[in-house]
Amino acid sequence: MIYSVQKHFTTKKLLPKSSIFLLTLLFSVFFSLTAFSQSELTGKLETINPSGSINNGIVVAKVQGGTPPYRYYWSNAATPIVADTCKGNTEGATVSLKVIDAADQEAEFQTVVEAESGGENLNATFTPLVNAMATVLFFDPFAAIGIYDPRIQVNEGKVKAPFVTDKLLTKITVKKWLVEDKAKVKQADLIAIVSSNKGDREIYAQFDGTINIALKEGMTVYDVTQNKDASDVVRTNGGVLGIIDYDKEQPLLNPNGTPQTKSIPLVVFWLVLGAIYFTFKMNFINFRGFKHAIDLVSGKFDDPEHDTGEVSHFQALTTALSATVGLGNIASVAIAISIGGPGATFWMITAGLLGMSSKFVECTLGVKYRIIDKEGTVFGGPMYYLSQGLAKKRLGVLGKVLAVTFAVLCIGGSFGGGNMFQVNQAFAQLEGQIPALVGNGVWFGVGFAILVGVVIIGGIKSIAKVTDKIVPFMCGIYVLAALIVIMINITAVGDAIMLIFDGAFNAEAAAGGFIGVLIQGFRRAAFSNEAGVGSASIAHSAAKTDEPVSEGIVALLEPFIDTVIVCTMTALVIIFTGEYANTEGLSGAILTSKAFGKSIPWFPYVLTIAIVLFAFSTMISWSYYGERAWAYLFGQSKVASLVYKAIFLIFVVIGASIELGAVVDFSDMMILGMAFPNILGLIILSPEVRKDLREYFGKVKSGAIKKFK
Repeated sequence: MIYSVQKHFTTKKLLPKSSIFLLTLLFSVFFSLTAFSQSELTGKLETINPSGSINNGIVVAKVQGGTPPYRYYWSNAATPIVADTCKGNTEGATVSLKVIDAADQEAEFQTVVEAESGGENLNATFTPLVNAMATVLFFDPFAAIGIYDPRIQVNEGKVKAPFVTDKLLTKITVKKWLVEDKAKVKQADLIAIVSSNKGDREIYAQFDGTINIALKEGMTVYDVTQNKDASDVVRTNGGVLGIIDYDKEQPLLNPNGTPQTKSIPLVVFWLVLGAIYFTFKMNFINFRGFKHAIDLVSGKFDDPEHDTGEVSHFQALTTALSATVGLGNIASVAIAISIGGPGATFWMITAGLLGMSSKFVECTLGVKYRIIDKEGTVFGGPMYYLSQGLAKKRLGVLGKVLAVTFAVLCIGGSFGGGNMFQVNQAFAQLEGQIPALVGNGVWFGVGFAILVGVVIIGGIKSIAKVTDKIVPFMCGIYVLAALIVIMINITAVGDAIMLIFDGAFNAEAAAGGFIGVLIQGFRRAAFSNEAGVGSASIAHSAAKTDEPVSEGIVALLEPFIDTVIVCTMTALVIIFTGEYANTEGLSGAILTSKAFGKSIPWFPYVLTIAIVLFAFSTMISWSYYGERAWAYLFGQSKVASLVYKAIFLIFVVIGASIELGAVVDFSDMMILGMAFPNILGLIILSPEVRKDLREYFGKVKSGAIKKFK
């Protein structure tokens, strides 16, 4: 009996242990089989080069194994995470991809779309050079040392009508909200339905949060045939249906899943730092010298018998303006506002006002250290005041290095940004309006080269005679059109100004916040008016004057005209028409053209002509800048001058006939690079400019410098 009981007890005790062992064994086998069945994540990248055009390479990911669905993290920031195909890649450049499956397995791949055409090979050659220069010019020292986090964080997101996904939508109306105002929503919830000329569209929430409905059911969001009241466009903020207040702050991501960032590029910081320094150093000459500048330009102080030089104050001003007023005013403003919002306008104006001081200092020194040969030909600019001016301060070696560096950068910039880019954009605009020109870039380039050659062979006097007619004409047409749009929408001026000020100091996080908008405005203004770059001093050094300070005062009008007036008018037009929301993904000159076209339907055709003229005037002015830099390096002979001009004209044909891509990006960076040696030299030489300025106004006050008209 006892045995029996013990046996029964032992059996009952062993059974649970056996069951646990068996279950454990079964689970181990199951998980082993599961792990074995989950194959390794593998794959390959296939490349397609559809044509000889640059930057249109296609890479397709062929992924196998792992656990679908896959997430695709492409090096191309514009490619969505869900896309297994990456388009718009630079031929000859490395494309990388990280794939992560549902079980968090990772696999990484790299490939290169092979360059085939001459244009693709040229673009591929310059791409690493552009990246190298960008590493320096756009380096953010503040983010690098941890002063601020460059990643953009947002606590709200706009619920927008589907303009971007379908550009053929011409009318959108709120049909039905599927949630109440102030209701909690989850990411990917269906929250609204809008009706359009192409049927109903569904609207989904981007993140978890609280919805704030802006446009009620039945309201028209967008109607190209009716939205002519600028006040409505400005107030509706370009078709925002509502705003979701996120439950917690979210990073603003690129389509490829990487966080969007704001930055303070080193070159922009350097330009702004110089402008602020010169403004205080010269006791706010940008404001107190303004009236005197007007008197000088109008010729009231011109001495026809004793002033030396080649061109008048007005001609020097228009020559320099012709190199700055142009595509920068038409395109850069649109870029600044579409990225940074209307608030970027305020900071563009601020940068323009500060830049007036930089222009004053560099152009004063340009005249002071110029060289005039026996034939009366003037050679001036940063090359001369950097080498000679610093030599006087026993910094001759530094001055020589800075001067040579500037000259090399100036020549490169004249061939690219001052030449190829201009003719390329001019042809692109005309090609869009005149289909017969398609594919005839070479012949357009030849014709344009002949026109440019006729002007530049005659030197600065010939250039000045053209620019003093073209520039006022171009600016007049452009400003007149802007004034017409402003007058048509005069009732919206108050709203637009409030939008500019509010955006300047209370910028949305999506635009990079306060820092992002400020930098966007300063950056575009610096690129537009070139204050601190030093190029304008080359033109102003040829002015007929024996008083260097007088030409510096004339020069300070350039940033005012270029940025404060022309850029501001462009910004107002874009804001009035609601195009600052960039609802169709447009950018640059095309966005500005569309904005003008909303109020003046025929103006895009006029703008096309203006762009061609802007390009022409910019090219002839930059040819002079480059030729003077060339003369500094290779001698001031006629042969050297003709060699440069011949090369310049060849680049006109090249620019019109090929896709430029990284070639122009590289040359544009060379123009920006000119600011580093130039501003360093200006800071060192600024004490003598301040002394000269004080003496000059003393002469004006005493009558030693008198009016002749």
